[in-house]
Amino acid sequence: MEFMHNPAFRRGWREAFGMPALVLSASMVGFGSLARESGIHLIHTVLATIGIYGLPGQIVMVEMIASGAPLFAIAVGVGIANARFLPMTLALSPYINQWKAGWIRKLAFSHFVTLTPWAAALRYFPEMPNEERIPYYMGYSLMCMSGATIGTALGHYLAAELPRPVVISLVFLSPAFFSMVFADVRHRLGMMAVMLGAGLGPVLYDLSADWGLPATGLIAGTAAFAIEKMLLRREENDEQDGAGT
Repeated sequence: MEFMHNPAFRRGWREAFGMPALVLSASMVGFGSLARESGIHLIHTVLATIGIYGLPGQIVMVEMIASGAPLFAIAVGVGIANARFLPMTLALSPYINQWKAGWIRKLAFSHFVTLTPWAAALRYFPEMPNEERIPYYMGYSLMCMSGATIGTALGHYLAAELPRPVVISLVFLSPAFFSMVFADVRHRLGMMAVMLGAGLGPVLYDLSADWGLPATGLIAGTAAFAIEKMLLRREENDEQDGAGT
């Protein structure tokens, strides 16, 4: 844990202390309430937040427990819901490929790849010195996890006091905040994917509640990638034409 003495760690901790950790904590209030309604004990609920650290996977776990699904099916469902973290981790890899650490430490680091810290990393890593990236990310992510854990416990405690519409709305705070943070990265490909997904999502969900969301991600992401490649090719051709004149 030597990175905790790095100034970049404290910087990441401070920058996550405000709105990022607060929004994540509020989202987990909703999860904690849903978990208690499903009869899940406080300790198990908090351990789910720390161990899964992905709100969609946590909600899948709660819904499957409430429906009486077997343990193996729950594990598979949570794994599928959190499969999106694999390409997210791969997207971070070019920025941390100079990190000299064993595979166990890198595997432990991958557990902290979740939406809010990941979006912050994409925003700051390109201009950040290599030696500051891991400490900064860990400081940012540990603050977010602390907020998520506190929010989970608070939601579990207040479950009887919160109206269900409030609980459901709190769950959606995290993806809404992530969309705003990711938009601030101002990466054209990501912006196109978000906008296409926002337009396709409601339509595809009406067609199929089970497959609408994954279909939205697949179609919007693929279309954004294809459009980006087309635009890059056109820009290269324009540059070559300009150089030729």
